[in-house]
Amino acid sequence: MSNVNAQELAGWERSSFSSASITHVTYRKGSGPGVVVVHEIPGITPAVLRFAEEVVQAGFTVVMPLLVGEAGREVSGQYIASSMSKICVSREFTTLAVQQTSPVISWLRALARQLHEEVGGPGVGAIGMCFSGGFALGMMLDERMIAPVLAQPSLPFAIGKKKSSDLNLSADDAVVIANRAAAGCQVLGLKFSDDKLVGDRFSALRTLLGDAFIGIEFPSASKKDHSVLTEQRVDEGVERVVAFLQEKLLTQVQQ
Repeated sequence: MSNVNAQELAGWERSSFSSASITHVTYRKGSGPGVVVVHEIPGITPAVLRFAEEVVQAGFTVVMPLLVGEAGREVSGQYIASSMSKICVSREFTTLAVQQTSPVISWLRALARQLHEEVGGPGVGAIGMCFSGGFALGMMLDERMIAPVLAQPSLPFAIGKKKSSDLNLSADDAVVIANRAAAGCQVLGLKFSDDKLVGDRFSALRTLLGDAFIGIEFPSASKKDHSVLTEQRVDEGVERVVAFLQEKLLTQVQQ
């Protein structure tokens, strides 16, 4: 790890977490209610770390699992290709099949449960990005998840109409999540208007969640615009996420 990367990770407690035969390194920082920040491809980049630091400063205990790649490494084409190939062959992620919940989501729910047991609060939040964008939705199977955020959800890969609207959920899991939404659990989604990687998932989310889905779209300045909270950061998007987390996780604590 380079000196730059070490500086980026200053103050983050490195550990690991195991559940259901899956183990990943985690990084933790902050105090207050828990929020799980799940990175995008290719890994925990400096831009992801910057965003996570802002969530910490907003009053939360943030845990970042490292699902692929390295912590603090800058984005490059070769790095993206390497991480993408690892995700495609891993059994933890459902990259092409439809109506299947990625196995890693069960691991993330267990991580969130442990975090909630340690820090307390009304529940936990989660932010997924890109290939992990829909993971926060699957984490709603646990009622502790009360502040799910989906930033440019992109699994399964949007190849064809069916995959482009699939939410990376089994039919049974989708029913449970729809019931939670009907009971009042809101879901925040963010994307760029012309992001082809997201496909038709915002329409599918509106169908599944109804008025509980808060979909925010920002105008695309380029066809390459994808990462709302990080690489092509939109300040308003970051502010909306922080406000959503504070409303769901901090307001109840202060009352």
